Amino acid sequence: MSDDLRTLLARSRAILLDFDGPVCSIFGGHPAPLVAAELLNLLEARDVDLTDDIRSETDPMEVLRWSATLGQPELLREVEDALCRAELLAAESAIPEPYGREVIVAARESGRPVAIVSNNSAGAIEAYLKAHRLAGHIANISGRAYAQPERMKPNPEPLWRAATALEVEPAASVLIGDSLFDIEGAQAAGVPVIAYANKPPKVQRFTDASADVVVTSMGEIASALMSLAG
Repeated sequence: MSDDLRTLLARSRAILLDFDGPVCSIFGGHPAPLVAAELLNLLEARDVDLTDDIRSETDPMEVLRWSATLGQPELLREVEDALCRAELLAAESAIPEPYGREVIVAARESGRPVAIVSNNSAGAIEAYLKAHRLAGHIANISGRAYAQPERMKPNPEPLWRAATALEVEPAASVLIGDSLFDIEGAQAAGVPVIAYANKPPKVQRFTDASADVVVTSMGEIASALMSLAG
């Protein structure tokens, strides 16, 4: 545990926690490329002319973002609904992240409420939390705004929404996330950020992006929070 990590957490009054990555791998048992392909097939079935770039996209969130550029609100809602159904299915086989649960429990025991701030749908997040007996530890879920992918991170709006729900100033919270979108969104929102580098190449990437702290294990965060409890 680094001194910088403990100092940052000690200053915080609330924890904003990304979902896919720090808490679990939501598509761990139902792969994201399969979901992306299902969404692309839906678009093709609606006679949408797919570009070469989007045709090879493996991230369902990026397919949703692209769908919003078509200027067809009804089709966007259809893609959103399909993605929500796929996420609910994926939540059933999501793989818990090591020490993700411990971070949530330790945060609460240290007196810091936890909000999930995610580009995933609130329904899928709720399903996972209930299945893993974590729902009672979460004070707020700030999930993806329905059929409005422009409001997903790196847009700071979900972080502001979560901070407001927890009744803290953004600067008095801290975001734990595992992507550049998390870092960019937190910086835009005025929220300190702990970047979880769950893959070795991310360490330098997150350092270059000026994350406040970079960790390689959620266990580091759990230990720091436990040291602040009681």
